[in-house]
Amino acid sequence: MRLVTLEGRVLGGLVGDSVVALRPALAAAQRAAGEVPTDIIPDDMVALIADEAAMVAAARALAFAARSDNAALRAPLSAARLLAPLKPGKILGVGRNYGDHAKEVGGPKLEAPRIFLKPASSVVGPGAAVRIPPAVKKPDWEAELGVVIGRRAKDVSEGVALEYVAGYTVLDDISAREFQFDVPLAMTSFAKGMDGFCPIGPCIATADEVGEPWALDIRCCLNGEEVQHGNTRDLIFPVTTLIAFLSRYMTLEPGDVIATGTPAGVGHFRDPPRYLKSGDRLRMEVERVGILEHSIA
Repeated sequence: MRLVTLEGRVLGGLVGDSVVALRPALAAAQRAAGEVPTDIIPDDMVALIADEAAMVAAARALAFAARSDNAALRAPLSAARLLAPLKPGKILGVGRNYGDHAKEVGGPKLEAPRIFLKPASSVVGPGAAVRIPPAVKKPDWEAELGVVIGRRAKDVSEGVALEYVAGYTVLDDISAREFQFDVPLAMTSFAKGMDGFCPIGPCIATADEVGEPWALDIRCCLNGEEVQHGNTRDLIFPVTTLIAFLSRYMTLEPGDVIATGTPAGVGHFRDPPRYLKSGDRLRMEVERVGILEHSIA
């Protein structure tokens, strides 16, 4: 499934180029089967992905809506306004986690993941126009695969780590580089945690939809020019390692998101450096997950 949150905080799913509101579609499926409609779909995406029965019901709703005789349950995706698919409890970022990006940044080889936090207040949805604070002069882009946790995870081993993944999304880890590199002590979480600095979406592609995340292409285009192209094969610490490492020190809850790192090609390490400016448009794609587009106000 590809799950979305529509304007009005209505939970939905994607069926080809159409979007389906889950509750009406499930009610229609139940009536068609002679059942009394039950309101099992929750109001919130985090509650949905944490509830196995609700996820089964969502899959039933989308399968019913996809039938050729149920076009009334589908609306054009082009006419829909999508919000961020979820509001994470916490966003755990991983720095310098692609081999090619680690080379362009420089510094010693990492022996363990380098973790920072992005607050939920930094989250915006697809199509957002992100406003950069006027005092920030070095805003940068980072296309990333986001891992959405679906079950409470504590002291999880790498061997079973993927069982705790609800799905995957695309995110832009926007970063104010001056607070990372131009100050005596790096303030990474602050640099990456400002309002709007975490566009997420357009959907959560469930784990069964994506499959194993070992070889997913990642691309970022800025104003139509490809500026990043990498693959999760290049991850220094893969998804299973990140889940195991993080859950050793903190409990991962349903709806938490792990931003797994970005490939080479960010603006700060170009010659000359290149930073985001008003009017820029970004298109970020993760294979089998989705395409996230947003702009800079």
